Amino acid sequence: MHLRGLIRKESLQILRDPSSIAIAFLMPIVLLLLFGYGVSLDANHVPIGFVTGAATPQSESLVGAFRHSAYFKPTQYANMARAREALMAHRIDAIVHLQDDFPARLLTHRPLAIQLIVNGVDANKARIVQGYVGATVQDWLTRYQQIHGRESSMPVTLIPRIWFNSEVRSRDYLVPGLVAVIMTLIGALLTALVMAREWERGTLEALMVTPVNLREILLGKLIPYFILGMGGMVLSLVMALWLFNVPLRGSLIVLVFCAALFLLAALGMGLLISVIARNQFVAALVAIITTFLPAFLLSGFIFDINSMPNWLQWLTHLVAARYFVAILQTLFLAGNVWSVILPNALALAIMATFFIGVSRLRMNKRLE
Repeated sequence: MHLRGLIRKESLQILRDPSSIAIAFLMPIVLLLLFGYGVSLDANHVPIGFVTGAATPQSESLVGAFRHSAYFKPTQYANMARAREALMAHRIDAIVHLQDDFPARLLTHRPLAIQLIVNGVDANKARIVQGYVGATVQDWLTRYQQIHGRESSMPVTLIPRIWFNSEVRSRDYLVPGLVAVIMTLIGALLTALVMAREWERGTLEALMVTPVNLREILLGKLIPYFILGMGGMVLSLVMALWLFNVPLRGSLIVLVFCAALFLLAALGMGLLISVIARNQFVAALVAIITTFLPAFLLSGFIFDINSMPNWLQWLTHLVAARYFVAILQTLFLAGNVWSVILPNALALAIMATFFIGVSRLRMNKRLE
């Protein structure tokens, strides 16, 4: 009965009061720092796999051209099976496959066929990688023929294959990421105002003299936003599948389970902020800076994490949305790739336990 009353109370008080001061002074600073250091639309140091068969001077020369390029970070694989496994696990973004007769065709001046397999989850990046690979191969071929005193007129046919997003539609890549952003807004940003609002209005002391305990107060703050967040997830899923025609190749049960883990982590972050901050303005500002902006900019939702500076790549591991975006894109476009889903789901479970646990401890200390 107590818990039901608390849930009803919180359901009627989901409000936000943004401040013009934050928009005028603090927000530009945060945006300039994040955009200046963390955002890049260039595909730099793209991890790419090479399958060349037997090592020959010609194949090693081509791989060397990619190693000396600022756009690629090549890795050689013994066979296509291992390269495909690396592509499925997101360790590489593309595969360049040289046929066994590559050296013979090069030496006899016959047409070359080079297979390129690209991860098409990020449609824009897939196009960029495809263009970069073609330009690098053509540049290497021109220099190779010049070194050997031949005319640079040998025809080269690049045979591309786009995996996971064969139509290279940006919508298929962006819509799953939007689910994470929406749930971050519902979970973290709104709950950040909960305890701060209680402190400002003086109603927290009134709650403490009632028969309810801290556990009921905590659940009363979390449950309404959990239901709201899962409702937003369901609505987003319905729109993704039937309005935007984004494929869902993975398990719906796994998606719901991982969404619940992420929402608990987001709720825990928002609740911790609200427990620490007694002012709604401060709580809202901190929530935007520490949850929404990182979810939008540092999760891999739009901007490639591999193109960021190394220190910022490490920082992205503190962003819960990074793990959920990876799970969403995998489930929607690739399927149940457990080597991606399980580690990211475990990270979300750890973060949810940590933030909710710390929030519970902080509530004890602040109410003494």
